Amino acid sequence: MDTDTTVELQLLLRHPKSTDGYQVNRLIARCKPLDTNSTYCNLLQCLHFADTCMLAEDEEDGSLLGFISAYRKPSEPNTLFVWQVAIDKRARGEGLARTLLETILGSAACEGVTHVETTITADNAPSWALFESLARNRGKGQGGRHVLFDQQRHFNGNSSSEILYRIALG
Repeated sequence: MDTDTTVELQLLLRHPKSTDGYQVNRLIARCKPLDTNSTYCNLLQCLHFADTCMLAEDEEDGSLLGFISAYRKPSEPNTLFVWQVAIDKRARGEGLARTLLETILGSAACEGVTHVETTITADNAPSWALFESLARNRGKGQGGRHVLFDQQRHFNGNSSSEILYRIALG
């Protein structure tokens, strides 16, 4: 007898509050291979950058299932830099990351944003798929790529190089 069932999650998408910082930190820790920041860093993201960050929580049990941290670059305010995308394993493969990203881009805080940037390691297939999809659907051609943080020069060989991916929005 087949006992597999599909559970459709009911999600609430919203900007974070400072009190979400601890749960954001726990979500990121569950989403290997993402680098965990300090809880304090996540508290600040949820407070200072709340307008350009978005989370998804399960309406049934209140658990945090997704979070995107982003900010407008101080030196280029027309550019949204996406810092991290964390999706709990229960919500992967459902387009949640894209929905969160589109919600941020459609918010008042992103009025005037003409470019999206992020950094991605070469082996992070889910992130490449997300941002290449954004470039195909909303971009002006292919996104530009170059190494921003080098494995040896910036990480002393302890982390993979971070490739900057820049998308001009159409």
